[in-house]
Amino acid sequence: MRAQYPFSAIVGQDALRSALLATAVDPAIGGVLAFGERGTGKSTAVRALAALLPPMTVVDGCRYHCDPAEAGAYCDECAAAYARRKPRTRSVPVPVVDLPLGATEDRVVGALDLERALTQGVKAFEPGLLARAHRGYLYVDEVNLLEDHLVDLLIDVAASGENLVEREGLSIRHPARFVLIGSGNPEEGELRPQLLDRFGLSVEVRTPRDLATRVEVVRRRDAFDRDPATFVRRWQEEEAKIRRQILAARRRLPGVRVPEPMLERAAALCLSLGTDGLRGELALVRAARAAASLVGAKSVTEAHLREVAAAALGHRLRRDPLDESGSLVRIERAVAEAWGP
Repeated sequence: MRAQYPFSAIVGQDALRSALLATAVDPAIGGVLAFGERGTGKSTAVRALAALLPPMTVVDGCRYHCDPAEAGAYCDECAAAYARRKPRTRSVPVPVVDLPLGATEDRVVGALDLERALTQGVKAFEPGLLARAHRGYLYVDEVNLLEDHLVDLLIDVAASGENLVEREGLSIRHPARFVLIGSGNPEEGELRPQLLDRFGLSVEVRTPRDLATRVEVVRRRDAFDRDPATFVRRWQEEEAKIRRQILAARRRLPGVRVPEPMLERAAALCLSLGTDGLRGELALVRAARAAASLVGAKSVTEAHLREVAAAALGHRLRRDPLDESGSLVRIERAVAEAWGP
């Protein structure tokens, strides 16, 4: 198995790193959209984070990675098998599943197992990519070019946390909760608003503009490509440090308070920006709570809200034909007006 580039060795993509860490602490934030130029390390960062995370505990033999601690969220197979007894468990790596642009609907949601149907005459379900991604990451490169019928599927599953398949005489329902990661180049097309709204955070990934950062990126990548094992060993200590930080933040997260004044400030900012619905406030508050938990804070402060405001709200702004400013500038201006400089 090929070595994975270390997450801690990524240079010059602080916004993307912060957004991915927030979703690692609290997957309920809703995923990350990374739009920007090619060759800026978007897919490298996603896979590096998944490799960094500690293994997850699953029901042994379950095709859907059911969590043994959540009996109420078992798939139909686990619910029937373990109604009266405790399941055996095992540890598996956090999955990162790629959803190719040309994937068929059957490959994504699952379908009849033709081999068993033909050889045994049995109607059996072959799980798809959504099943494999449960409790992990579903990564869609060039997500803005995804076909409409697959976009509709993702929207439905992201909203419900379940995948329902009814075809060829089969009726299957299984859990499908994952962190949706999308990347793409905005010059190649826009993302449908319905799917855009399902991403909790959005970051713009750019090629570093300063010489020192570009040189360091090339130096580290070249060192990794020439001797992956040695490079990975060199970053083991930093990787372990981030892993401990994530685990500690997960434990602290339920106890992190969001004071009433912070809720009011989050709502006031979204009002001033004219964001539709309430997902903006939810993403802003959840991301701020994750940011607070990562640094060991017991409650969310204005500093945490400021830290995540651009990522939580940048993709939710309506277009203003009279204001050509970018989303980051508009958010910074709204923050200054609502909360002060």
